[in-house]
Amino acid sequence: MSTTRATHAFKTPCEQCPLRPLPTFREFSHDELDFVSKFKRGELATDAGATILVEGAHSAHLFTILSGWGFRYKALEDGRRQILNYVMPGDLIGLQGTIMGEMQHSVEALSPVSLCVFERDKLMTLYNKHPSLAFDITWMAAQEERMLDEHLLSIGRRTALERAAYLIAFLYQRANRLKLFNGHKTIPITQQHVADTLGLSIVHTNKTLRKLAERGMIRWQERACEVLDPDGLMSVAEWDGVSSEMRPFL
Repeated sequence: MSTTRATHAFKTPCEQCPLRPLPTFREFSHDELDFVSKFKRGELATDAGATILVEGAHSAHLFTILSGWGFRYKALEDGRRQILNYVMPGDLIGLQGTIMGEMQHSVEALSPVSLCVFERDKLMTLYNKHPSLAFDITWMAAQEERMLDEHLLSIGRRTALERAAYLIAFLYQRANRLKLFNGHKTIPITQQHVADTLGLSIVHTNKTLRKLAERGMIRWQERACEVLDPDGLMSVAEWDGVSSEMRPFL
């Protein structure tokens, strides 16, 4: 059974955050680090399959993914869903609910996930006293829009094979920059996740992924996709890859 467990009594000190040493993230100033340490209220742990945020909900909190994989999605009344994007360590979730009053999408854990918890009521203090952090939040929102632009282009104009190659290459590159792979380069997604992201039937998705596997680019496992040839996937998708610029996080 999927569960969400509050762990507010335990808080990884921001000074010892495992994400800070990664070269993909920018450094905090002393004042920024001090503010974020006080802004953070605790941590939350979830199992794979747990719902972290629900569309239409009013959440009192913002979250930064500390570890694990998840995805954002919208669902129709009959249960069909569209996966909008995937979340990984360093990603901020819940901002939409803070700005618009309620969440316009849901967030589910793909793997066990741990999250840093922030009180949204203190967000205005961040904007008033720490403009550099306020700019970081704006940057993250713009980056999310940039990724969604690319995803929409993929769904609207790429072939099924190009769509699948792009999605797996995109997830691989993001995870590789975050050093999420330990040994085999596996992404914890099922073929249903791929179908719900690409807007394809599960049958069409299976046939498309088999073509990539036959070319030696991926190896499909029971609940994961092992990436064998990331450069080949990028070539099929005609995609240049994830930006290598340093990025902020809270």
